[in-house]
Amino acid sequence: MRILKYIFLLLLLSLVALSIFIATQKGDFNVERSKVINSPKPAVYNYVNDYKNWEDFGSWTIEDPEIKIAYPQKTIGKGASYSWEGKDGAGQMRTIYTKENDSISQQMDYNGTLATVSWSFKDTTRGTKVSWKSSGEMSFLFKIYAALNGGVDKVIGTMYEQSLANLDKALDYEINTFSIKVNGLVKKPQSFYLSQTFTSEIAKINKNFKIVVPQIETFCKTNNVLISGNPFIIYHTYDLKKGLAKISICIPIKNEIFTSAGSDILSGKLEAFEGVKTTVIGDISHNKKGYDKTIQYLNKNQLATNPVFSHIEIYSTAKANIKNPSKWSTEIYVPVLPKAATADVYAPSATNSPIPPEKTIPIVSEPTKVIKTPLKTNNSKKTTLPKVKEEEPSEF
Repeated sequence: MRILKYIFLLLLLSLVALSIFIATQKGDFNVERSKVINSPKPAVYNYVNDYKNWEDFGSWTIEDPEIKIAYPQKTIGKGASYSWEGKDGAGQMRTIYTKENDSISQQMDYNGTLATVSWSFKDTTRGTKVSWKSSGEMSFLFKIYAALNGGVDKVIGTMYEQSLANLDKALDYEINTFSIKVNGLVKKPQSFYLSQTFTSEIAKINKNFKIVVPQIETFCKTNNVLISGNPFIIYHTYDLKKGLAKISICIPIKNEIFTSAGSDILSGKLEAFEGVKTTVIGDISHNKKGYDKTIQYLNKNQLATNPVFSHIEIYSTAKANIKNPSKWSTEIYVPVLPKAATADVYAPSATNSPIPPEKTIPIVSEPTKVIKTPLKTNNSKKTTLPKVKEEEPSEF
């Protein structure tokens, strides 16, 4: 009996000593891991910037299939957040700062341990170097957990290493899996839309799209305007040499309306036209390849482009519909002249109409006039075209 008392006392003293030792240990930590991801920087940044993608690469979610994750309405960019509750505890994270395609800063609370989390994205010859860093002050419970599992650098570092490997694997499939199909010549029916029109750097069109589309959607909701399809972009001009395009970012509406003069959002009508359609399944970074395939088809079949505009991209399935980039779908339309008209065969290296001398802006300029695109014909020469398919109005 006395031996049992001594053993119990020894264990108690050991526990007290361990608690005092842990409590007096340095509580602050700074852990960082890096990995080169085999995907372009914008794709990596956009993927990490959305918390809904974290369950696809976070090692903690893969190791704990019963983990419960809660997403608020905003999961992308500054002010985004998410929370989780799993077998090892509960936590929450919020994004406090983002710099497009460069860096992300976040704040995390995990079982009382507060940490500042940061990401940086750098171009390399093999892809994108991603650096993931965490620094903060450990809670007493986390000190015990870290002490029993090889230290805080090993605990967090191992988690980051596994997660970055998962990120590379997920992105390699999601970003680099795509297909392109030239559907051929089709007829697009007349449609009405609301838009904002401006000149943009081609590299910034995706960023502008993310800003403008919610503004038009809010306008429609406020004014009870019925949306009748998926967002699209009209490329009035497309100058690859200068890296500039004059575009209209649009949302189709059921009925024609008229907005007041000076409004940031203007109404327009896209007249029916004949064009070559190409469907790209995959991340939008492959849309340029789809456009190039369309131009090759035009030249091969000696089809003449209609200079009414350069082309249209319709985002029939995008991030708003499904988070997996490999399943996104974009329809590209390049207008052609009717059979009884003539024009030069399109040269991919040049714009199909000159960009007017106007100031280039990163986001949105003052609104232009309502866009109307009547087809022009010229009866001086006949052009033989492939069979034309009639498209359903509901697709646009």
